[in-house]
Amino acid sequence: MTTILGISAFYHDSAAAIIVDGEIVAAAQEERFTRQKHDASFPKHAIQYCLDHVGISAADLDHVAFYEKPFKKFERLLETHLKFAPFGLRSFCDSIPVWLRSKLYISRAIRKGLPAYRKRIIFPEHHESHAASAFFPSPFEDAAILTADGAGEWATTTLGVGRANKIELNHEIEFPDSLGLLYSAFTYFCGFRVNGGEGKLMGLAPFGEPVYAEKILENIVDLKLDGSFRLDQRFFNYCTGATMTSDRFSRLFGGPARIPESNITQRERDLASSIQSVTETILLRIANHLHATTGMKDLCLAGGVALNCVANGRLQRESPFENVWIQPAAGDSGGAIGAALFVWHQLLGKQRVPNQFSSMFLGPPAEANSAADFGDAAVSQEFGSSKLLASEVAQLLQAGLTVGWVQGRMEFGPRALGNRSILASPLLGDMPDRLNRRVKFREPFRPFAPIVIAEKCPEYFEDTLESPYMLVADQVRTSAGIPAVTHVDGSARIQTVAASQNPEIHELLLAFESLTGCPLLVNTSFNVRGEPIVCCVDDALDCFFKTDLDVLVIGRFMLKKSDQKAGYSPPSIAKQDSASLFEKVKLSLHKVTAPIRWGVSYLVLTLVYIMLITPIGFMMRMVKWPSRAEFKTDGDSYWQKRKTKQPASSYFKQY
Repeated sequence: MTTILGISAFYHDSAAAIIVDGEIVAAAQEERFTRQKHDASFPKHAIQYCLDHVGISAADLDHVAFYEKPFKKFERLLETHLKFAPFGLRSFCDSIPVWLRSKLYISRAIRKGLPAYRKRIIFPEHHESHAASAFFPSPFEDAAILTADGAGEWATTTLGVGRANKIELNHEIEFPDSLGLLYSAFTYFCGFRVNGGEGKLMGLAPFGEPVYAEKILENIVDLKLDGSFRLDQRFFNYCTGATMTSDRFSRLFGGPARIPESNITQRERDLASSIQSVTETILLRIANHLHATTGMKDLCLAGGVALNCVANGRLQRESPFENVWIQPAAGDSGGAIGAALFVWHQLLGKQRVPNQFSSMFLGPPAEANSAADFGDAAVSQEFGSSKLLASEVAQLLQAGLTVGWVQGRMEFGPRALGNRSILASPLLGDMPDRLNRRVKFREPFRPFAPIVIAEKCPEYFEDTLESPYMLVADQVRTSAGIPAVTHVDGSARIQTVAASQNPEIHELLLAFESLTGCPLLVNTSFNVRGEPIVCCVDDALDCFFKTDLDVLVIGRFMLKKSDQKAGYSPPSIAKQDSASLFEKVKLSLHKVTAPIRWGVSYLVLTLVYIMLITPIGFMMRMVKWPSRAEFKTDGDSYWQKRKTKQPASSYFKQY
């Protein structure tokens, strides 16, 4: 038995994944255990879960892989500061301490987290991990590969091919030109959180018109026919400052960025629509170019940009590729899977069987063995069979109640796929407002996705035949009559489900169809705004009792809010403070001295920046660099060739 642990950490959405003899058997994001959304810390809880699931210790691991090369990423950071000096002092003082404390010492962090692991650590590049996560689990023998995100080490977009058990990335676009950062800049400007609010921007887009799209392409993005592009860095501030956009960006779009939580105006709606349109245009041009240069009929996608389900839908419908497969955990969390698979296939040369990937239910199970698991005062009902449970829940859904649904193992990735879901009837026009306002506590414009029996999908949606991971948007048929999952532009982000993929939710859909004639439900993640999706029974109970959810189902147990005694609250899940007196004193001293340490650090780094970084930057620009930051329009393409052949020994290095 060969076991490989993949790790992603220290940027956002830290995660761990483990494969056994080439099969992905467990994976989880750290946020689900710590309850800190987008947790970037070392994923010690996720790692322990993976080891426990396989029944081994760290000493038994054959390989450990980290999803990127930290030294190469640090090189990009330093080179960027050199190129933009003297304009990046604040960014330099903010970012360098983080790198000096932790990000430069990935090997040390892994050794500390896995003290019993004595073997070497493997470091594929960031976009190699994305590419591996896209191609190796795909159903294709051969395929073209496209990865796109904010930034890896240097690459932000890569093109390549996968054949049998090997991937090869041959062209790239480098930082600071980035489709992911372009979309994030508009996310920030419209008042949403970067690395978390991009989905909100996509949901806002249908409320506007792409009136700024031409202005974006004329002023900010130089887009070539082959999909390569360059960004005019005068409109951005992510290389040198604490914001994503510059004053020039604000002047171009008629005023400053929207203040978070303030009213959304028509400008923000139109900006969202415009950048969504530009993003789709860029991706379609890239896909056309990739198809023309590779001759492949199938396409694999990964990277944070691949979570844009509206763009994915257009790629499926309008690109020349016959089939498109998208890694369900397309963001950085999926890099943990990619790093492990990269070692198994690319470095160890193990045979690959297409289409062996069948499930994203890779997390820990939520187990409720008896009513006592919900607390002595809780009122619950246990059902003798899944069929009886499905029949009862279907009746409650038909009556307009909302249901928290927890079954089996937790999903890996950003989507709730039916095991950690909130379910509701799609037939009620007021359901989106009820869910957004009283359950999810989020913005009123946010849409909801349908989960539909796979074979019934064509009856309700125009083009989608199969979408098991909720990664594609399609138009709802005008005759569908499902207002709760129909967005303002007539679209929906679809999840199809077959009995073999999730028998419990499939049985519930059949029961709901027998009552209403409708084989689909509203499916949204079981969480509230600002919190991760629930992981265990305690998380589900906590979320249930602090929202206006009507019903909670865990396994074959059901709790109705109306049945609970007044004043009842779930068992506390707070951990007892076991810190010793020494640890408490140490923490107090750390807090007291923090301002002094920050001041000294800022002073030292300011001197380093003024006396070292700035003059070196000036000299380097004079003798070496035609700055990457320049906005050029000459030539037919911005694609750069990658070095495709790397010796195996290079993957033991962090650069």
